[in-house]
Amino acid sequence: MKSFRDPKHIAVLITLFLLVSSSVAFAHSKDKDRWDNKYDTEVYLFGEKPIPFLVENAHLLPKGKVLDIAMGEGRNGVYLATQGFEVIGLDISATGLKKAHRLAEKNNVTIETRVVDLESFTLAPNSYDVILCTYYMQRDLFKQFQSALKPGGMIVVETYNVDYLKYTRFSRKWALDTNELLDIFKGMRVIRYQDYDDGKEAYSSIIAEKTSP
Repeated sequence: MKSFRDPKHIAVLITLFLLVSSSVAFAHSKDKDRWDNKYDTEVYLFGEKPIPFLVENAHLLPKGKVLDIAMGEGRNGVYLATQGFEVIGLDISATGLKKAHRLAEKNNVTIETRVVDLESFTLAPNSYDVILCTYYMQRDLFKQFQSALKPGGMIVVETYNVDYLKYTRFSRKWALDTNELLDIFKGMRVIRYQDYDDGKEAYSSIIAEKTSP
């Protein structure tokens, strides 16, 4: 048997690592280009108004620092900024975030934004009063939300669920299972939860509080 330290074996491992790394980087670059192209229009693709679930329940959220995950064009984060929150938005698309800043200026507020690849991003622990994530599905990132909140902090999450597949062509892996949000955030106090289905679209929404350090 050849030693793992055999130079030929090491060279093969390095080559494989570089191939995998370049493949992942290429995929992420494609995601960035795809979203930059989508957002490269004067029209706000998802509108300028926040989701109703956020508007109806914003008064429940602890005032302070908000992290808006996958902020896109900024409709939800900007709304919270108008309500007195300090908002930091993350997204892979610089084009989307530029539109978020324009929307903030239109509403006479300021926001902070960072261009990041969320698939390789780690949330700092005990850092945020609110974590907001709408219509972006990344289960491993969801699992970081509780630890990233300060005690008493809350998450607001809304995205499509499996019932949405009845109404449109949509990848199953990006849809929540029944009660999945309740399972993911089961260590938190659920403040609000809904499953919405109007015969055209279907999604689930949750607000949950971190009750322990």
